[in-house]
Amino acid sequence: MHTIGDLLRQWRHRRRLSQLDLAIAADVSARHVSLIETGKTNPSADMVLRLADRLAVPLRERNRLLIAAGFAPRYPERPLDDEALAAAGVAVARVLHAHEPYPAVAFDRRWNIVRTNRAVEPFFDGVDPALLRPPVNLVRLGLDPRGFAPMVVNLDDVRAVFRTRISRQLATAPDPELTALYEELLEPGAEDPTGRTAASDVVIPMILRVAGRELRLFSTITTFGTPMDVTLAEVAIESYYPADARTAAHFENPGTRPRFP
Repeated sequence: MHTIGDLLRQWRHRRRLSQLDLAIAADVSARHVSLIETGKTNPSADMVLRLADRLAVPLRERNRLLIAAGFAPRYPERPLDDEALAAAGVAVARVLHAHEPYPAVAFDRRWNIVRTNRAVEPFFDGVDPALLRPPVNLVRLGLDPRGFAPMVVNLDDVRAVFRTRISRQLATAPDPELTALYEELLEPGAEDPTGRTAASDVVIPMILRVAGRELRLFSTITTFGTPMDVTLAEVAIESYYPADARTAAHFENPGTRPRFP
């Protein structure tokens, strides 16, 4: 089991900071940081959280730091439909609904879908039912041949965007399950030997071919501003927008929409 000193050192190295850099940012002495990392002093819970804040440690990992230092976790983790998160759950539902007739999905830190709006549902028609068993993973849906992959014209571009975003996530906070997902679907291989990444997450469109018609979409990400709950800190909403008039008409005029394969 890692000590608080071990964990803080790992996070400091991950952020490429010296003990002096962290000390200055946290307004403490470099000697105090050194004593904590070497286990020669026990930090208070407030000191753990101050250092964690300067290191941009996610809430889930801040709880782990607190436990390692001998304190109770400070940040709860509850399902999105928990009564305590009712207002946040309503906010997510409103954002998803307000984005109709265009697609939008809410997903967690491992890209498991937690909610969608109605505009997403037709895209599930041609998906292998095995991929729709909970938890439904957005990355797997997008890249697996049994999912959306056969519809995606620029699959290499989409894979590069996923690779960039998940690489950033793992650099920020390592996660074994997310690492496994990356290795399964995003590691360079026969289908994509270059392992290239995307220069931007926003301007690269996703091009779908649906019943002979090409739909061009780009997306934006929405997150909660100052969450104090682990679940809320890890929920993101991806909203898809039409990149041209033809795509807009497809979603805005369902009567003329071709059937999904």
